Amino acid sequence: MKITAALVKQLRDRTGSSMMDCKKALVETEGDIDAAIEVMRKAGLAKADKKSGRVAADGRIVAKIAADGSRAALVEVNSETDFVAKNEDFSTFAAQVAEAALLAPSDDITALSGQPFPGESGKTIEEKRQELVAKLGENITLRRMATLQAGDGEHFGAYMHGSRIGVIVRMAGGSDELAKDVAMHIAASKPTCISEEDVPAELLAKEKEILTAQAADSGKPAEIIEKMIGGRIKKFINEITLTGQPFIKDPDINVGKLLSKNDANVSAFVRFEVGEGIEKKEDNFAEEVMAQVNG
Repeated sequence: MKITAALVKQLRDRTGSSMMDCKKALVETEGDIDAAIEVMRKAGLAKADKKSGRVAADGRIVAKIAADGSRAALVEVNSETDFVAKNEDFSTFAAQVAEAALLAPSDDITALSGQPFPGESGKTIEEKRQELVAKLGENITLRRMATLQAGDGEHFGAYMHGSRIGVIVRMAGGSDELAKDVAMHIAASKPTCISEEDVPAELLAKEKEILTAQAADSGKPAEIIEKMIGGRIKKFINEITLTGQPFIKDPDINVGKLLSKNDANVSAFVRFEVGEGIEKKEDNFAEEVMAQVNG
């Protein structure tokens, strides 16, 4: 069978692969497009395996709230570069993963990979991920997810700072606008706990130990040192707790007072930032060249 340019283009439109790869697959399968796609998928999966060891520290965060308001989800999908993170196919994939997360029975990201890919029957999220790796030429990983379930009288707020920081907030009382404002505050101010009661005792003990060591050389009386440490601990608590932080849109009031004024209470929040905690390999081109010269 003659392999026409139109046939090659049709295969390219369906696979997103290069013209040369498409023509080669069509020649191999004597013009059978479906068979060519299978051949290319197999080749693509082989490439995906080779890429799986590369560090994927870029990517996108996606926040989703269920249409009925009963559940919210936050996911991080990683790529190797910002270029792929901005790709439309990658963005669509990440959004669909977040949709699937809304229905997931747990926050197990590995289990989520085996779930059906939304909108494509008979295909799992993992299979779709592998296809995307083959198409875009980078390692792509599902890094983490978190979901929150609404209780009686609770609602959600979500905020996305571009595609790199995402927050979901569960709130009782207040309004949807307030919940979104608090989510925006969390994105900017990075609290680690909701209130003083939620601060781990070991974290406070460690901070007090550090402050005590710093004050030991001050030469001040013990009772003065104790007051100094008490004041600094209080400041530390306000810095790391949501309710203690000055509200980002009005620093004259802290978030705790803002919530109280609006008869609202935050019961949970989750904040993700792309790549946090991932050690990204930094290549030094000059060193690589010298190593080759000396090698």
